[in-house]
Amino acid sequence: MTEILISENPEATRAWAKRLAQKLKSPQVVALYGDLGAGKTVVAQGIAAGLGVTAPITSPTFTLINEYDLPDGGKLFHVDCYRLNNAVEEAKMLGLEELFDEGVVLIEWADRIAPLLPKRRLDIKLEDAGPGHRRIQLLTRE
Repeated sequence: MTEILISENPEATRAWAKRLAQKLKSPQVVALYGDLGAGKTVVAQGIAAGLGVTAPITSPTFTLINEYDLPDGGKLFHVDCYRLNNAVEEAKMLGLEELFDEGVVLIEWADRIAPLLPKRRLDIKLEDAGPGHRRIQLLTRE
């Protein structure tokens, strides 16, 4: 299934992602794609809020993985692969694949670890669509 929408601002993107979170069932991998500044972290913030996370959500660019407890007892893992030099090998060493069955896993810069991604996942691609606007494509992979 593919869904495409145009978001007019970060608040609209965050609100869309918050609604999307209501449909997520753990375990779930969400692969986020887009250039620097495309809105990947904004989507992560919306999904986290929709799952009940009240802590501030920032990109784990330097920590690589942030973990959050969910109100239902589950886990949210927010991963950023941007700074990984040999991304696939480093992600394996971090045990990233083990998280795929442990909760909801949001992966920014997912294209850097494409061979490790499970076949069953959600892909979210963000692109510039003019001043302040984003084109968001949601693709469900089974």
